[in-house]
Amino acid sequence: MAFWRTYYHLIWATKERHPLITPERETDLYKYIVDKSDSLNCIIHAIGGVEDHIHLVASIPPSLSIADFVKNIKGGSAHFLNKNSRLSEDKVSFSWQRGYGLLSLGSKQLEQAVGYVKNQKNHHSQGSAIATLEKYNDQ
Repeated sequence: MAFWRTYYHLIWATKERHPLITPERETDLYKYIVDKSDSLNCIIHAIGGVEDHIHLVASIPPSLSIADFVKNIKGGSAHFLNKNSRLSEDKVSFSWQRGYGLLSLGSKQLEQAVGYVKNQKNHHSQGSAIATLEKYNDQ
């Protein structure tokens, strides 16, 4: 196996920014994303978000394109949430908006990005979210 160290900050939103990531869904959604990433030989360093979008800090091996990683995670997680009746009691179909934001990180930026992602709820409630990371999602 080749040696690799890649770090990415990814952001994507729910369709039309509907507040679909409820507290009831969040834990299972995040667990699904981590488990699916593990099956793709990817590493999730941090995951966090609010009701209408999520942030991930991930390492994706060079053998997997970033687009394929995102496609697998977004498609699989929406399918998982929609088929799991316990999470879909409100009968609102879960879907992600097209597109995503992506930043590549150096190893020196990893700790700061992880902290930012893990504290999404605080950043949004206190108005300290980084605007350039939040505005990408006009697609």
